[in-house]
Amino acid sequence: PECQPLMMRLDGDLAAILDACAGGTLAGVADTIRWHDGTALCVVMAAKGYPGAYQKGSVIDLAEAAAAAAETVIFHAGTATDSNGRLVSAGGRVLGVTAQASTVREARDRAYAVVDAMNWPEGFCRRDIAWRALERGNP
Repeated sequence: PECQPLMMRLDGDLAAILDACAGGTLAGVADTIRWHDGTALCVVMAAKGYPGAYQKGSVIDLAEAAAAAAETVIFHAGTATDSNGRLVSAGGRVLGVTAQASTVREARDRAYAVVDAMNWPEGFCRRDIAWRALERGNP
């Protein structure tokens, strides 16, 4: 999940950048690497019980969350589909709700709006994401 906010802000072709890194030619593409202004952050949704024992197979309904997802991406980590085609949990750290905005507060509010719109009673997240930045006066 640490990389997800970076990927939201990257304005460029990640594959070309990685290829240049692997080929030793990063200097040739370095001036093409750009970042979107603003900020991005990620709220991880985990299965209840994580990091200890947690249940797999709980149904996750993202229909309303998807509608609330302006400038937000829901990255899947520990998900699968069951025999009925429903999205279910398959790990401890299940989803990464990653939002981009011009301010920390707006990005945090967008991410939590998506989290709050999810129908997944067996999931939870921390509610203190970005508190240090906000406490220091970063808007």
